[in-house]
Amino acid sequence: MSVESDSVDLVGDEIVERVARAAVFAALAGAFAYVSFPNPVSPAPVTLQVLGVFLAGIYLGPVWGGLSLALYLAAGAVGAPAFAGGSAGLGALLGPYGGYLWSYPVAAALVGLLAHGTSGLSKPRDVSVPRLIAAMLAGTVVVYAGGTLGYAVVQNVGLYRAFLVAAVAFVPAEAFKIAAAVGITRTEDLGAA
Repeated sequence: MSVESDSVDLVGDEIVERVARAAVFAALAGAFAYVSFPNPVSPAPVTLQVLGVFLAGIYLGPVWGGLSLALYLAAGAVGAPAFAGGSAGLGALLGPYGGYLWSYPVAAALVGLLAHGTSGLSKPRDVSVPRLIAAMLAGTVVVYAGGTLGYAVVQNVGLYRAFLVAAVAFVPAEAFKIAAAVGITRTEDLGAA
């Protein structure tokens, strides 16, 4: 009896590559969560997670950048120690700083959309610096909005106080992350399409 075994591709190579890149950037955001500094004017620590959000949007574009950070949230939700300081679980997502986390997929997608437009993924090195900065500033607004709203709801404080603690306190750190992301895109080719 002869059995014929032909190779069947269930998923194309391009999809496999994009999923792998999304997983790498999700892991990068998780690794950046371990780089944490106390913030003298906010109870929330300064981490490099938002740098991971920026890079996912810049290198993966709006769809895969957003999916990468959704994968990051899913991994942390099921117990991978991927959030700030190695925290994990639904408690982190529903706690006072969970608003930041929920904003990450939206922010990465927005950064990717504004950096690359709708015509396809450019090499990050080819995106102009003003466009990169504008995209990351827009992403920062999304992160700050999520962080502010989440903090206000969970801590039961007004939006003004929440904005001071959850957004204004992080402006210098965000400026550093934006500069770092611009520097990375100008010096490294992380495998962009």
